[in-house]
This record gives sequence, C-alpha cells and structure tokens, in this order.
Amino acid sequence: MSGKPKVAIIGGSGLYAMAGLQDLEEHDLATPFGKPSDPLVVGTLSGQRVAFLARHGRGHRIMPGEVNYRANIFALKVLGVERVVSISACGSLREDYAPGDIVIPDQIFDHTHGREATFFGQGLVAHIGVAEPFCRELSAQLYDAVSSTGASVHRGGSLMVVQGPRFSTQAESNVYRQLGMSIIGMTTSPEAFLAREAEMCYAVMAHVTDYDVWHVEEAPVSVEMVIRILNQNTTIAQEAVSRLVASLSPDRTCSCPDALKDAIITAREVIPEGTKRGLAPLISRYVS
Repeated sequence: MSGKPKVAIIGGSGLYAMAGLQDLEEHDLATPFGKPSDPLVVGTLSGQRVAFLARHGRGHRIMPGEVNYRANIFALKVLGVERVVSISACGSLREDYAPGDIVIPDQIFDHTHGREATFFGQGLVAHIGVAEPFCRELSAQLYDAVSSTGASVHRGGSLMVVQGPRFSTQAESNVYRQLGMSIIGMTTSPEAFLAREAEMCYAVMAHVTDYDVWHVEEAPVSVEMVIRILNQNTTIAQEAVSRLVASLSPDRTCSCPDALKDAIITAREVIPEGTKRGLAPLISRYVS
C-alpha cells in the first residue's frame, strides 16, 4: 500500500520500532535543520499509512538535550503527517499516578534550556499560541484508545519537562510537586511546540515508570526501573495506537491546522527568499 502517512508515532525510551507495521518503507531525509534522529519508517497499520520515528535513534544513542527536534518534526511534515502521537516515559509527581499507569497530559511546564525551540528566525518572526499545548481532540481520542485496552489511564495533568540527562534531586522533585506538576519527563519540549508551528495535532501517551525521587517509601528512579515498566507496557502502547489509527477521522476539526494563520508578524515583502524556500513546507499557505 502506498500513500502519505497522516499519522506519526514518535517512540521514546524503550520503544525503537513499531510492531504491526506492514509494507514498510524507510525514508532517510535531510532537512534545513539537519538529519532526523533516525530514518523514518512508514508502514500500514489498521489499514492506514503510519510513520514511525525513534526519538533517541535505534540503540538509544541520542540524549534528550541532543535530539534534533526541529529536523524530526520538519521531516514528518514533509512526509505529509498531520497528527503526531508521542510515546514517552515519565516519573510521577502524584501519589495517584502509579508506576505502570498511563497519563495523557494537557499542560506543559518547560524547564529545559539551550534547545532550538522554533523553526522561525532568519528574517521571519512568528508567535505561535500554545495556551493549550496539546491537541484537545487528539488527546481525547488517544485517551479513549488507551482506555479501550483496559489499561489504567489518566486524562489531564501538567508535565514538567526538564533538561536531563540526569534525574532529579529530592529538593527539585519536591519543588515540582509544590508547583502542582503531575508528571516529569525530558523530551516533550520543544517537540510539542514545534508540532504546533508545523500545524500538526500532537498528543502524548506518557508511561509512568517511577515516582521520581520524592516518594521516600519507593526506590528512586533508575534506568532499570524505566525500561522494565516500558517493556511491560509495550503491548498496551502498540494496541492503543492501532485502535487510535483505526478510529481517526480523515478530517481535523480542531484549530491545529490553522495555527500559523495569525501567528506570522513579519511583513511579507521583507522575508528573505531563502527563508521562504527553506520553510515552504510550513508557510506556503501564508507566504508566497
């Protein structure tokens, strides 16, 4: 089966391939921002063409702060992707979000630094709106798909995104709890914001692997703990994605497809031609 993939799955720690994909094609793309983390794999799942990208590269060779988020999202845009589901590990900052549970968050607190967080610049300024950083519709559909597997899943919560690659100190973890954060991870920012700039719907399936380090009655987070829980949840993630893909309408009724409509502030006549050409997959609807 040929055709453009409208849905992409970005796999995080412990998920470097997507089982169930058939009729595979591999795309080794270059972008104006460099190479993606790994070649993009496109295959058929539940009768639909779906793209898969290993965020950290196969073999997990790229740290969270080293991921070329711009190249990853731009490459997916070039392929024709309209919806992105991120699968990632997270620590819980709440007693009721237990290891093994899945969370579909609705907010982000960005505590990273030094990451390239926008496609814009080089003579083109855009101010994207991210009051609701995740697509509400896609998040609801993802929640329903995960729920249908029988997994323990929570809808909503604020995701604290830290720089990594180290885990938190107890002092930091306790402050994040005092701030009202629900879960903690290292990769959703700037990925979610770039997806919004690319007018893609974006939602996160966050797998709780630990209680970070605040819970004194539980063992502190470790790599072994993260991978063990993710391995346990792999089947759930793959089944949920398959059900989501099968249920998605081809039409998007959210505001994500028009996110750039009123965001570009630069006068069109002063935008450099090279910038127009480089960003054409993102801006051609608005800048000729």
